[in-house]
Amino acid sequence: MFNTVSGKKIAILGFAFKKGTGDTRETPAIDVCKGLIGDKAKLSIYDPQVSEEQILKDLSMKKFDWDHPAHLQPTSPTSNNQQVSVVWDAFEAVKDAHGICILTEWDEFKTLDYQKVYDNMQKPAFVFDGRNVVDDKKLREIGFIVYSIGKPLDAWLKDMPAVA
Repeated sequence: MFNTVSGKKIAILGFAFKKGTGDTRETPAIDVCKGLIGDKAKLSIYDPQVSEEQILKDLSMKKFDWDHPAHLQPTSPTSNNQQVSVVWDAFEAVKDAHGICILTEWDEFKTLDYQKVYDNMQKPAFVFDGRNVVDDKKLREIGFIVYSIGKPLDAWLKDMPAVA
């Protein structure tokens, strides 16, 4: 994303730790979102089974320590409010986004109309597929820049100094 996500809208597709549940315990989405918030990105989060209340609660808590649960304290509740929105539709999440992070392997993310998604995003449009849900070749043909776990980078990215 050209060395910064500061001020850029990132759509988070999926927050639960796996599909078929609203359980967020130990979901990697919490750490990913907190990292993006720390880098001043604006997040639009969509998960079909996790409530807005749960997402905001998870993002407002310090890291959980199983040995000392009494140490679990909320961070500043107001710090994330302007950077995080929770929406109830994937298309609303991606509208005007600079990038998409797929963090849960919900079946609906496999069948989204990615041409429609691309048409409604900022360009260049990035997809970070953390669950190998999407057809990276098809998305590249549409015009996306795709990063997918365990798959090769886009050819032109290999020559960039930050990647090499």
